[in-house]
Amino acid sequence: MKVAWFCIPAHGHTNPTLGLVKTLTEAGHQVWYFSFEAFREKIEKAGATFVGCDGYDFEMEDKENADRVGKDKVFATELLVSSTLALDEMSSRMIREIKPDVIVSDSVAFWGKLAAMKHQLPYVSSTTTFAFNRYSSKYMRESAWDIVRMLLALPRINKQLKRLRDKGYPVRSLLDIVQNDNETNTIVYTSKYFQPCSDTFSDKYHFIGPSIRPITNPIEKTAEKTVYISMGTVNQNRQFYRNCINVLAATGWQVIISMGTNTDHFDDLPENIQVYESVDQMAVLSIADAFITHCGMNSASEGLYFSVPLVLFPQTPEQDAVAKRTEELGAGFRLKSISEDDILNALTKVLCEPQYKECAVRVSKSFKACGGAAEAKMFLEQIFNGQKSGNFIL
Repeated sequence: MKVAWFCIPAHGHTNPTLGLVKTLTEAGHQVWYFSFEAFREKIEKAGATFVGCDGYDFEMEDKENADRVGKDKVFATELLVSSTLALDEMSSRMIREIKPDVIVSDSVAFWGKLAAMKHQLPYVSSTTTFAFNRYSSKYMRESAWDIVRMLLALPRINKQLKRLRDKGYPVRSLLDIVQNDNETNTIVYTSKYFQPCSDTFSDKYHFIGPSIRPITNPIEKTAEKTVYISMGTVNQNRQFYRNCINVLAATGWQVIISMGTNTDHFDDLPENIQVYESVDQMAVLSIADAFITHCGMNSASEGLYFSVPLVLFPQTPEQDAVAKRTEELGAGFRLKSISEDDILNALTKVLCEPQYKECAVRVSKSFKACGGAAEAKMFLEQIFNGQKSGNFIL
């Protein structure tokens, strides 16, 4: 089986796929992975053939553009179209050369889905967030103003879609691109238990559980309670980190803080607090008793996989959806503010009230009961075999 795989330039969308890619290539299947130079090493390590998308005026490589996509649908549409057309000649040429049996594309790497439509190839969506339909989308807060802006922008959006149609993409509306339905073959990297409204999705949706990396650098547990704090690589709220250090210094807990590329420096740290630019997150979570997180899907899933109750501090609508679901299942407590009192109160609740740990254990068990990469491989093989036998319907 030959697979063409498309992904956006983001670690949080690439990393969960690599276990499946490795499983496919070890089984003798061929994977061509369309991505960007920063991800080449890890993609090739998984056994795939790297196809570089750098140097094609691909505007989503720009970090400011990528951050704006989640907040501005009109801008996102224009960027999507421009990016698809920038890659059109190269991706079409590569697809003609590879002759893939199936295209797998990240759920927001819409140029992959569009390529499948243009070349009439079976398409599988790879969803590293929750799967969203009209039921589960209630977890994504959208203001009335967002909807008004979208309606006002429809003429501009339709103009952009015409650019796609002129290049042979059979697109009727924006929904053709951004919306998957119950007939869309989809791999989702979570469990049915953690997925909101999972009973509303068809059996074409395979919930395979999160992709967990092996521990490479074990960390020693030095106190009865270990607290891990990480807000991902984007958050630069210096006062938040300062407040954490101030209030946790006297607790005696082991506190490990991963600050990403935050340029702040903290002198005279108390002995119980360690600050790093990055850590082996799996190693830290394996000894942690509580995790203050921005609720990125990968980080939250990794924490819950290790049965660690979460203190929820989402920064985006997507992260808020993860926080809301974690709250519903009782496995986390939402941080009310970055004040020292609220930080200490939230941590004390999840550390001392046993129901948070019990609920995190339940989520963890649901993850570990999923079929993982082996199930996803079988799913793709079924699509391929169905296509060969003529039973696959585009």
